[in-house]
Amino acid sequence: MTTTPQELCHALLDAARRAGAEAADALVTSGSSLSVQVRKGALEHAERSEATDLGLRVLIGRRQAIVSTSDTRPETLAAMAERAVAMAREAPEDPYAGLADPDQLARNTDAAALELADPAPEPAPQDLQRDALAAEAAALAVEGVTQVSDADAGYGRHSVHLAATNGFSGGYDRTVRWISCVAIAGEGTGMERDHDSDSRTWQSDLRPPEEIGATAGRRAARRLNPRTPPTGAFPVLFDERIAGSLIGHLLAAANGAAVARGSSWLLDRLGQPVLPGGLSVIEDPHRPRIGASRPFDAEGLPTRRRAIVDNGVLTGWTLDLASARKLGMEPTGNAARGVSSPPAPANWNIELTQGTASRDDLIRDMGTGLLVTSLIGSTINPTTGDYSRGASGFWVENGEIVWPVNECTIAGNLRDMLRRIIPANDARPWLTRVVPSLLVEGLTLAGD
Repeated sequence: MTTTPQELCHALLDAARRAGAEAADALVTSGSSLSVQVRKGALEHAERSEATDLGLRVLIGRRQAIVSTSDTRPETLAAMAERAVAMAREAPEDPYAGLADPDQLARNTDAAALELADPAPEPAPQDLQRDALAAEAAALAVEGVTQVSDADAGYGRHSVHLAATNGFSGGYDRTVRWISCVAIAGEGTGMERDHDSDSRTWQSDLRPPEEIGATAGRRAARRLNPRTPPTGAFPVLFDERIAGSLIGHLLAAANGAAVARGSSWLLDRLGQPVLPGGLSVIEDPHRPRIGASRPFDAEGLPTRRRAIVDNGVLTGWTLDLASARKLGMEPTGNAARGVSSPPAPANWNIELTQGTASRDDLIRDMGTGLLVTSLIGSTINPTTGDYSRGASGFWVENGEIVWPVNECTIAGNLRDMLRRIIPANDARPWLTRVVPSLLVEGLTLAGD
């Protein structure tokens, strides 16, 4: 009986060959998770799940098909492979589909140096409940907080293995431990909510639950008695909690799939400035203990550190094999996939160059404007870069926060916005997207 992800991958490949596949790859994920939620000082919900998921992609020439299952019985694997081959024979040709050449494959698939799996034992449910209760109690201790809608803690351990008929075979384990808390301040129609959370690969790196709960409570209490800001052009400071979304729009526009479709506002910007001089966007998939680190991508190609933006200049696209072939370029080792989907370009750990000023310095220097701590909804034109989002946060006058804001719209164009960003120095280094607070001058606010 095949039980490990590696064994299941190779059993799927054997079944695909017997069924008539010319080439194939298999992805297997297996793991368990445990979560506990509390409310009003008592256990509200506890859940444990275990699952093994298998995905098989087969190719007949340039025709491909993907099937998936959670059934690991040998007869199921055989039926899966036969179904996939039959589907591939009927699929339309894709001139860009295909596995990596053997000389493109990662040679070192050992993930030990990345420390993706915590060797500490799985926490007991009582440990998770204790953390959730501590976070809830700390939030409720904050003046103005009237209730905690959610306080939970959890843990997961998962294994992933990828194998293909081109000779690639590699896998790794990954763990995650988290605590989160959502606090509500005020009563009736005047209630406001906010949250805090932490998620780490190693349990010993996790922030104390009391700190998480207290932060959630303070954030909620600060939002009481909000107003609507005036309409006009003002500087906007994107708080570190949500500033990564701006860089996320840049990354989406530099995604090879969007570029190959012609639906990117960065189409004509390769080799051109897209950020202020001195700022770079670095992708590093080899940072230890970070959630998006990995030694190889979903096509078996080696991952590597690279500058997507170097000293303000866009240096290249994020490419999997298919998008690289469409664009006549080399892949960047950025393929991601699930068991039921084909590979697609994705980014790993991202870091934007930090500034020298603190967030408080930028608030002082912005004079009158908006500090945004939450974004709501999104209208982003992927072709033109036109940007419009609902926002809440705090109004700033004479360099000081004066009252909370909960209803306004921010509008601009990403080409112009990103060229004007001024970074603070407050990014959290343990996140997968390390981006500090960002000040953008001259955005349009729609309020009163």
